[in-house]
Amino acid sequence: MAVQPGPPARDVFVPHAFPENQIDLGEIVLNYAEVGAPDRPALLLLPEQTGSWWSYEPAMRLLAEHFHVFAVDLRGQGRSTWTPRRYSLDNFGNDLVRFIALAIGRPVVVAGCSSGGVLAAWLSAYAMPGQIRGAVCEDAPLFSSELTPAHGTGVRQGAGPAFELYRDHLGDQWSVGDWAGMVEAARRSPHRMVRLFDMSDQPPQSLKEYDPEWGRAFFEGTAGVNCPHDRMLAQVKTPILITHHAHSTDPETGEEIGALSDLQADRAQAIIREAGVPVDYRSFPDAAHAMHTTEPARYTDVLTAWAATLPPAAG
Repeated sequence: MAVQPGPPARDVFVPHAFPENQIDLGEIVLNYAEVGAPDRPALLLLPEQTGSWWSYEPAMRLLAEHFHVFAVDLRGQGRSTWTPRRYSLDNFGNDLVRFIALAIGRPVVVAGCSSGGVLAAWLSAYAMPGQIRGAVCEDAPLFSSELTPAHGTGVRQGAGPAFELYRDHLGDQWSVGDWAGMVEAARRSPHRMVRLFDMSDQPPQSLKEYDPEWGRAFFEGTAGVNCPHDRMLAQVKTPILITHHAHSTDPETGEEIGALSDLQADRAQAIIREAGVPVDYRSFPDAAHAMHTTEPARYTDVLTAWAATLPPAAG
């Protein structure tokens, strides 16, 4: 049974610069913000894991000069419905197919960061015909968010240890809620990726709005068990832009630091090209994982310039 969003404190949410709307998609009520003139091209923004639509807030005013912008909370994040034991790429993706059909109602450029970027590729592959014009995968963990990827290292060699801490110390739907214990365990962790996560004395606002079962689903492999990335990328149907941000390899441990490795970025491009689909790759080695938050003007320039190369929307 679906439950309402939010950890135990019901006053968790804070106001934002843009009004929020909700739409009933059947299983879930999806929360979103909308800005920009309806006569401009449609753009759908998908936040990173542990993020909500408002991670795009710094960029939305800039993007609204070019697009009719929709930014969403995925199920289990923000004000959208939490769905215990129902977190998977296919469920996230099908929520978005319904949202595009019911709320946007026309072809759309989709841009997602991190797990949202994987979902942008999912939509290019599996959305209804004509829904997607192009997809931006902003520092998306292609292959690296899988338990046993076809290429490179998997989630347990990357962000997975942080998701394991969420599982053990926060619990599904914040059922444990031991934030102090998690911070202490993170500080003792041998994994550099864990120490890159925000482990302040209090949970960051974005994490307060996040169901930790999301992380468990990725750590345990259930989120993508029916959606191997190599198969998904072989079925994309629209132009793709992959942006690749700061990443490195720990010289002492061999641990991959960042969303995806050079090998994984190369293999993703090769598979898309083999499918006969145009793919552009832009490397930003100085950029944070969520460029759209830290450098909204740069992000807007990159996205807008690439979107201008797409064929016009049908009709």
